[in-house]
Amino acid sequence: MLENVAQSIYDEISLDSEIFILKFTNDTDDNNLFKREVSSSYIQFHFCVKGSASFSFNNGNYRLPITESTSLLLYNPQRDLPIEVAVSPRSWVLSLLIPIKSFHALFSRDADYITFLSEENKDRKYYKDAPINPSMAIVINQLLNYNLHPTVKPLYFKAKAYELLSLYFNRPSDGNIEQCPFLVDEDNVAKIRRAKEIILKRMAEPPSLQQLADEVQLPINRLKEGFKQIYGDTVYSFLFDHKMELARQLLATGSHNVNEVGLKVGYSTASHFISAFKKKYGTTPKKYVMGLSNGGK
Repeated sequence: MLENVAQSIYDEISLDSEIFILKFTNDTDDNNLFKREVSSSYIQFHFCVKGSASFSFNNGNYRLPITESTSLLLYNPQRDLPIEVAVSPRSWVLSLLIPIKSFHALFSRDADYITFLSEENKDRKYYKDAPINPSMAIVINQLLNYNLHPTVKPLYFKAKAYELLSLYFNRPSDGNIEQCPFLVDEDNVAKIRRAKEIILKRMAEPPSLQQLADEVQLPINRLKEGFKQIYGDTVYSFLFDHKMELARQLLATGSHNVNEVGLKVGYSTASHFISAFKKKYGTTPKKYVMGLSNGGK
């Protein structure tokens, strides 16, 4: 059996020094608590991609739960709303924070359509929960799983943040957006997510593309096309990146030697693992560990 390496990660991406994307990923078997200060000048969007979480306010006296495939919009111009979220085991949450002034500028011509932006409501607190539709789910997955050169990441994340906002507020009557037709169906999106879970669970001996397509009950061309649209990469390139990141984290713990790490991520020989690691990071696993011990990055 492949050992499960559980971890809890908080990541924050700043866009233009005022818009923030927060990623809470809890792959452990325990609840994990994350806290962050947020001023009253911000509007908050929270999206639960997997599992569940609970937001606490007023020193824990008031709680707002969020479950898989649902979202929360929070805004209170009268007081700060610091984030205190308990993320359940095996759960992922993505949050978008944007100043209300910047947000209002995006919709200045249609403020009456966004009810809490209207003149009579602008100083009132606002709360809304809503489902995550398939179009939004694709963008959220692209924000969580990406394979980009560092120089284009800021542009990519800003574009995706605005795309997510536009989909969130899209009128139902305007919902006939051209997309890959099978991805409009939530059932197909779920099948592609399951395909990702399968290859990660069996990374030591992953199924062939045809076997994977058969298991999730999708035609192979739809699996390939849909996987790339949601996760931004091919099935096996995505798996390779995941294996290398897992290997890097295992090496950083100092608890495993190079051979052990190679076996855990699915390489039967150390030479193949070393070659793959060098292809990804430009250095050997041994040199990477030595760099850590010497204070290098």
